[in-house]
Amino acid sequence: MRFIRPAGPADLEALMELAELSGAGFTSLPVDEPTLADRLALSAQSFGGEIAPTEAWYTLMIEDAATGRVDGVAGVRAAVGLKRPHFSFRVVTLAQFSSSIGTRFDHRALVLVNECAGWTEVGSLFLRPEARSGGAGQLLARSRYLLIGAEPTRFAETVMAELRGWVEPDAGSPFWDGVASKFFRLPFVEADRMVMSTDGQFILDLAPRHPIYVELIDPQACAAIGRCHRDGEPALAMLEREGFERSGLIDIFDGGPTVTCARDRIGTLARARRLSVRIDTDAGVDTALLSTTAVADFRALRALATVRENDVLISAETAELLKVRERDVIQVSA
Repeated sequence: MRFIRPAGPADLEALMELAELSGAGFTSLPVDEPTLADRLALSAQSFGGEIAPTEAWYTLMIEDAATGRVDGVAGVRAAVGLKRPHFSFRVVTLAQFSSSIGTRFDHRALVLVNECAGWTEVGSLFLRPEARSGGAGQLLARSRYLLIGAEPTRFAETVMAELRGWVEPDAGSPFWDGVASKFFRLPFVEADRMVMSTDGQFILDLAPRHPIYVELIDPQACAAIGRCHRDGEPALAMLEREGFERSGLIDIFDGGPTVTCARDRIGTLARARRLSVRIDTDAGVDTALLSTTAVADFRALRALATVRENDVLISAETAELLKVRERDVIQVSA
């Protein structure tokens, strides 16, 4: 059985391995040990309540209970764009009309914006290729929402997710090559690394300040606007099933889409109930998504359970993995 738990400094080796497997363009998992070590330290502080709620960045691990191997990672940032801008391009339509010739033109353009300040971000979802079966991806993705649901006031009313943009098989990024590189003039891999390993001042200094007309962009880069990386398509589908929608925002480096949803309308949370635990040798035949109800020591898993009006029957093994006892309250979602 796989379960979700908080990540901390002891997970550095596993996180480095996952970062190396994730490949080019996975901005939130750079192959940079100091950056990932800082992130794990921040995760421990976040779960421990040692920092302000808006500064928290929770990192979750999915672990195989039988082997102890970490099979994947996901994250929740409580609030983006507060200490430094969180830039995106908004895809807008600029209408131009000439009364003298009676002609109207609608132009698509990319406009640099900072609209996401204070939003909660779910992201960093990555699984080992050999672990992408048996519902592991769904468990990892949905556990992020149950973490938010455990203590909603720690998180914003708007939740966003940024999907990795389209990258060619040779690791080339059409959007970077056709648009972003004209302003930053760095190799894509270097700029990608700097997003997480620096304070981002270079973005503030160099990002374009004026609209970029899409008609002037080369066709390959244009086709990549809002296009999700092939490996991110399952994640996008899961987000859409939860109620996330495209926002019209794209990443300024790779052109990947940003999707958003109101926190309380996320499907997993809308269906979740808080029920008292009953431990029974016969937990039932139906599978449910279960989690604890506190951010500290958060745990989640999918297991057999019998949901009743005021309580839920689970096995002793499930209770042990969740670290709950009889009569404790847990979250249960279909």
